[in-house]
Amino acid sequence: MPDYGHDLIFGSFLTPANTAPQEVVRLAKAVETAGLDLVTFQDHPYQPGLLDAWTLMSYVAAQTERVHISGNVVNLPLRPPAVLARAAASLDLLSGGRFELGLGAGAFWEAIEAMGGRRLTPGQAVQALSEAIDVIRGVWDTGNKARLRVEGEFHRVDGAKRGPAPAHDIGIWLGAYRPRMLRLTGAKADGWLPSLSYMSGLDQLAESNSVIDGAAHQAGRAPAEIRRLLNIGGTFGPSASDRLLHGPPDRWVEQLATLTFEHGFSGYILQSDTLLDIMRFGQEVAPALRALVTAERV
Repeated sequence: MPDYGHDLIFGSFLTPANTAPQEVVRLAKAVETAGLDLVTFQDHPYQPGLLDAWTLMSYVAAQTERVHISGNVVNLPLRPPAVLARAAASLDLLSGGRFELGLGAGAFWEAIEAMGGRRLTPGQAVQALSEAIDVIRGVWDTGNKARLRVEGEFHRVDGAKRGPAPAHDIGIWLGAYRPRMLRLTGAKADGWLPSLSYMSGLDQLAESNSVIDGAAHQAGRAPAEIRRLLNIGGTFGPSASDRLLHGPPDRWVEQLATLTFEHGFSGYILQSDTLLDIMRFGQEVAPALRALVTAERV
């Protein structure tokens, strides 16, 4: 799989449950201090042990200056897309262009139903997500003076006013694993955001990339338009291991370089709530990998 040529970005995926609110914010601020580009949060509105993701992202944006912020991924079934679009644009404007939209089709349907959402089949959930992307992009398209109309099966707007426009082109990144979701990613999304722990191996990464690329071509897009990001986990230690991302920082750099050049990934988001891991990833792994990739591309 080719290197798609995107500049590298590095981030953190914070998943603290039943944690003191100010400790969550402290970790998010540490992500910025570590030099990382992005801090992301899970969005499970039916879990009372978690802070509401949207409130948390807004508060963190106000407490930071440089780091970008995203859900990983935002729960679409409990967040109507037209309202979500305006919330996303508003947070992007208030933060000076630092919001990205990681978006998911939904899971844990019993819990979603318990919160008043509608249970969907996998196929219906993908269709609903596709319609939602049209609504979201339509709300942001303030250059179009016509009222927004989307006649979807699951999401419908009939003459909505457009706006506000975001401060920058917000990336819509989809958490996708199955073929229909991968094809939607290639057709409509700005990025693919899977978790390495959910993949069966590097072969599945290559196969998934191929599906995305094929769908992009079919939609008249260049595959390089879709950034490939990856949630990763691992363990820092003194000695190298045969396991992926287990060992010293230079071993991480070597393995992430392979994912960059052979599988096209250009965003790496560390799943860890440990301050030391966040600092090592931002201060040792990220600069070394950037230097290596820059040297190879010259």
